[in-house]
Amino acid sequence: MRAAQVKAFGGPEVLVPVEIADPVPGPGEVVIDVAYADTIFVETQVRSGWGRDFFRVTPPYVPGGGVSGVVSALGADAPAEWLGRRVTAFVTGSYAERAVAPASALTAVPDSLDLLPAAALVHDGVTATALLELTAVSATDRVLVLGASGGMGTLLIQLAHAREARVVGVARGAAKLALVRELGADAAVDVTNPDWPRAARHALGGSTEAADVVLDGVGGELGATAFPLTADGGRFSAHGAPTGGFSPVDPAEATRRGIKLFGIEDVQFGSADLRRFMSDALSAAAAGRLRPVIGEVFPLERAGDAHAAVEERGLVGKVVLKV
Repeated sequence: MRAAQVKAFGGPEVLVPVEIADPVPGPGEVVIDVAYADTIFVETQVRSGWGRDFFRVTPPYVPGGGVSGVVSALGADAPAEWLGRRVTAFVTGSYAERAVAPASALTAVPDSLDLLPAAALVHDGVTATALLELTAVSATDRVLVLGASGGMGTLLIQLAHAREARVVGVARGAAKLALVRELGADAAVDVTNPDWPRAARHALGGSTEAADVVLDGVGGELGATAFPLTADGGRFSAHGAPTGGFSPVDPAEATRRGIKLFGIEDVQFGSADLRRFMSDALSAAAAGRLRPVIGEVFPLERAGDAHAAVEERGLVGKVVLKV
């Protein structure tokens, strides 16, 4: 079968098309004919050699962890009801024509939802839905979203708006700011403005106002700058690190101010929660309440170009591979 494989740690050029053996399902597993493979920023970081203490992969390997597609074969003891079903799943090695997943990890895609937006929701839809639940965003909250024009940020804006919170998105450039407002943000702040924290305070409600919830999908210096914008007694989620590291927040300072911290470890879930959050995201998209923003779709053979586009951050929303 066709696949895209990382031959060695390095730049996007190390991700090349190859032919590899078809996967064979084990007991309780299924084979999925992949329609679309999701991409996330951390996959580009792992490909470059970052995070080897956490991501123990050795080239050559097929990257990717999320797919949408159709179940084409069943292993022993896999429920027959899944055969021919349109599904999403977390898998190992999604940049390929076919992938294996436990039947227990499958989520059915609603009939009214195309497989392209379904794939775009596999990672970010689950995490965004979970974050709104973890941080208990409500109609009385002021919410600040960093990285608001990215795949997850665009979902967080919509979900927080649906809960009737006051939502302020932080993004870069006029086009991305316009998208953030279109998706429901009450205000959008340009991070290229050196005084963006003051602008964010004004957008949240006044020069001395702060956010009850900060959703930081960026990390690094930007996340550190956003932490003081969190209200005493608020919630701060440092769940993203496309800058190369998570926000360096002082836990002692958070404790002193009564701020509840959430990190990447708080969005690691068991299979039951993964299916619940995935089902919620797919149902919301099918009903028109949630729109995954897809910046570009690349063919599988151009997976390296897809990684380059993700790293360049020029696109809004998701980059997806079409298989």
